[in-house]
Amino acid sequence: MNAARELASHPTVMSHEALRVLAQWLKNNGPIRVRKTDPRRLLAERYPAGLITEAELEALAGIWQG
Repeated sequence: MNAARELASHPTVMSHEALRVLAQWLKNNGPIRVRKTDPRRLLAERYPAGLITEAELEALAGIWQG
C-alpha cells in the first residue's frame, strides 16, 4: 500500500488552492464575532406571553448573566 496515495485521497485533505481561498476568506472576514444578546429579550421572545411572570423572567435572566 502506498501511504501517500491513501493520504491524498482522504476526504479531509484540501488542495493548496482551497487552503489559499480559505485563508483569504478568514483574512477578509476576521474571527467569528459572537453577538451579545439581552437574556430578558431572548427569553421573552422564546416563550409565549404570560407563560413566565416578570419575577421568573428576572430570575432566569440573573442566572443567565451569572
